[in-house]
Formats: sequence, structure tokens, C-alpha cells
Amino acid sequence: MISVLVVDSQPLQRFGLRMLLESTPDTEIVGEADNSAEAVRRATELRPDVVLMDIRMPGVDGIETTRRIVAGGGRSRILVLTTFDVDRYAFATLRAGASGFLLKDIRPEDLLAGIRAVAAGDAVIAPALTRRLLDAFADRLDDDLCGPVREDPRLRFLTDREREVLVAIGHGLTNGEIARRFRLSESTVKTHVGRVLAKIGARDRIQAVILAYDLRLARPVQ
Repeated sequence: MISVLVVDSQPLQRFGLRMLLESTPDTEIVGEADNSAEAVRRATELRPDVVLMDIRMPGVDGIETTRRIVAGGGRSRILVLTTFDVDRYAFATLRAGASGFLLKDIRPEDLLAGIRAVAAGDAVIAPALTRRLLDAFADRLDDDLCGPVREDPRLRFLTDREREVLVAIGHGLTNGEIARRFRLSESTVKTHVGRVLAKIGARDRIQAVILAYDLRLARPVQ
């Protein structure tokens, strides 16, 4: 059973999500919150598998709320629900620690699939969409992407192959595409990806992509 905390300032939106989750055998809604302080408190108390997070809330928004929940060190993974697929807040929310985002007009079955994926430790955003998102928001990164690759202590723990895999992840390649590029089996690539995430301390694939951009290992497609 996947436990879910719903964070949304709109009562009707929360009601609709509750109806959906309660009608699905493998999900249960364990709580609701309509503001940031309540969301952080309930996430700490309830320790849900997944937090469905609205970005646009009065007062403290979903970006800072996501950051505070992640900083608390809990096991909950955050799935952002947003109005636009190129929402100007989406990239910042991913950097704050969210495991992905979906549109609010998504089909119910796709939302449930996203919740299951996030609960299992995967990123909801497909690699190609991740690449498009990061390209669109490259100008929001802290540093100039045209500079030299920045070294980071976390990279020292990677083997040469694992560093190549991190770069490929940063370019938005799927496991199958990475396997073809390096002439490896997909199971071997999956093992490499898991080791890369563990060594760099990334919660999921999206966070690895963001690190690759931050260190200039990956750059936007011009």
C-alpha cells in the first residue's frame, strides 16, 4: 500500500485526489495540507511514501515547502503537480529535491502510474522531457554553462565508466540508449546507474541530471 499526503491550497483539488486515491487498491491518502507549515508538519509526522505537492500556494510556495521536507531527511518522495509542462517554477522545484512533476490535467491512470513510479524510487519525468526542461531553464542555473567542467569531491568516487554514465544521464539518455552507446547490456547499465546515484548522493535520476548540469558535465543543446 502506497501512502500519500496531498498538499494543495484548493479544497476541490484535494477532494478529487482523495476520491481517486481511495478508489485505488494500492494507494491510500493519509493526510492533507493546504499550506506549507501544515505540509511540513504532516510529512514529518505521517512519513508518507509520496507527497503530492502543488507549486502555487499562498504564502510559502511549493518550492520552499519541498526544500523543507527534503531537508528534514525523511523518506518521503515528492511529486509536483503543476499547471504547465514548462512552468517557470518546475526546475527550481526539482533542484529543491522533488522526484518529478506531472500536469494537473493528467489522466487519472497516468497520475497513479506516476505515484507508483516515485514510490518505487524512480523519476516520473521521462529522460527526453527532462532534457527539454533543463534546456529551457539553463539560463536559471547559478553559473555560466560555457566554462570548464567543475570538479567536485563526489566525482572522485566514480570509476571512468561511471563518470561516462553520469554524463550520459545528464544528456537525457535512457538506459537503452546508454547501453547502445557503450555496447553494454541494459542490466549492466542499470547497475552502473544505481552505483552512480549512490556515490553522488542523488535521490533519483533527475537529481543526477541536475548535478551533471551544475558541474558542466552536460550542457544545453543549442
